[in-house]
Amino acid sequence: MHAAMPPFDRIIWIVLDSVGIGELPDAADYGDVGRDTLGHIARSRPLQLPNLVRLGLASIKPLDHLAPPANPAGSFGKGATHSPGKDTTTGHWEMAGIWFDQAFPLYPRGFPAELIAQFERAIGRRTLGNKPASGTEILKELGAEHMRTGFPIVYTSGDSVFQIAAHEDVIPVPELYRMCEIARKLLDGPHRVGRVIARPFVGAPGSFRRTERRHDYAVEPPRPMLLDVLSERNVPVLGIGKIHDIYNGRGVANYVTTKNNADGMAKLTAALGQQPAGLVFANLVDFDMLFGHRKDVEGFARSLEEFDALLGPFLAALAPRDMLLLTADHGCDPDPVNPTTDHSREYVPIVTFSPGAKGGSALGVRSTLADMGQTVAENFGDRIPRGTSFLAQIAAR
Repeated sequence: MHAAMPPFDRIIWIVLDSVGIGELPDAADYGDVGRDTLGHIARSRPLQLPNLVRLGLASIKPLDHLAPPANPAGSFGKGATHSPGKDTTTGHWEMAGIWFDQAFPLYPRGFPAELIAQFERAIGRRTLGNKPASGTEILKELGAEHMRTGFPIVYTSGDSVFQIAAHEDVIPVPELYRMCEIARKLLDGPHRVGRVIARPFVGAPGSFRRTERRHDYAVEPPRPMLLDVLSERNVPVLGIGKIHDIYNGRGVANYVTTKNNADGMAKLTAALGQQPAGLVFANLVDFDMLFGHRKDVEGFARSLEEFDALLGPFLAALAPRDMLLLTADHGCDPDPVNPTTDHSREYVPIVTFSPGAKGGSALGVRSTLADMGQTVAENFGDRIPRGTSFLAQIAAR
C-alpha cells in the first residue's frame, strides 16, 4: 500500500533572520515594550516590497506606506514564540517542535572569571574582552591588541552566545575552530549557552573585516524534532546558510553556507534545479547581523527591498506543487528610540505561497512557531511533538 501523495512535493522554508512584526504580549518581561521591527522600518520611509505585499505581508497588520491587496496571492498570519527567549536557537528549535521551560543563559556582565580562567588554561592563552559587545565595535576596540598579543577576543551579546574573534593571520581558522570546540565542551550545565561562534576576521587596525568563515557550535537539540522525523522518512533536507549549524547537523543531509542574502537567494534558486522534492530550509542573516544589531534602519529597509527584488524571479521559478514558507525567528528592531542593540521579543510574520494553491487564507495568530513545523511534518505524512498544522488551510487548489 502506497502512502498518500503529499499536497506539496517540495517546501521551501526561508527564515528572514530578525524580521519581527510587533511586540509579543510578554514583551515587558524582556524590556521590549513597543518594539516592532517591520512596523518601524515601514514607518521610516516608503518601502518598495511589491512581491511580499502581493503574497500577503501587509495583510498581517497595518504597515505604513504598504497597502494590502484585495486578494493576496498567498496565505498570511503571525506566530508567537512559546518558549522563553528571543534568539536564533530558541526560534529555530521551536519551529522544529522543541519548547523550552527555561531560556538559555545570558551574560550581560560577561562570563564568570572562573569560567574564563578554565577556558584560558584549556587553550594555553589568555583572552581579551569578556563583555557584551557589537562584533564590529569589539574589533575596533581590541583588534590591534589582539594582533599584538595573540590573545583571542571573547565576547557575548543580548543572545546566549560565547563568541571568539581572531585575526586569520594571528590565529589560523582551524585553531580558532579548535578553541570553539573546547569552549563548547566547557559550556554545559548552568552555562549551557545556545551557541559558541567562531568569528574570524582580516585586515589592519581601522579596517578590520569579518570573513565568511564564521562557524556556529550549537547545543544538541532534544529528540524528536522535525528534521529527525523527516530524516526517518527519507525526506531529503537541504540546509542553506546557518541551518546546519543551528540544528548541529541533525537531519540535514546536505547543506551549503552563504556569504550574504543575495548569495543565499542564488543558492535557493540553484536548489530548485537540484532538489525536486523534500524540504529546502534557509536562513538569510543579513537583516539581523548587518542592520538590526547595528541599528541601521535605512540599511535594513534597503536589505528588505533587495530581498523582495530577488524574490520576484524566484517566485516565477516555483513549480505548481511547491510551497514557499516565509517567516522570521525573532525581532531585532533597529529603531533608534530603543537604546539596546539586542534582539526583540516579537511576533514573526508567516506568509505561504504555492503557484498551484489558491492562497488568500488568513492564518491568524499562531500560539507557537511549532505550527509551521507541524505543517511541514503533516505534508510529508508525519507529526512532531508540538504545534497545530495549518496545512489544510493552505493546500486548497
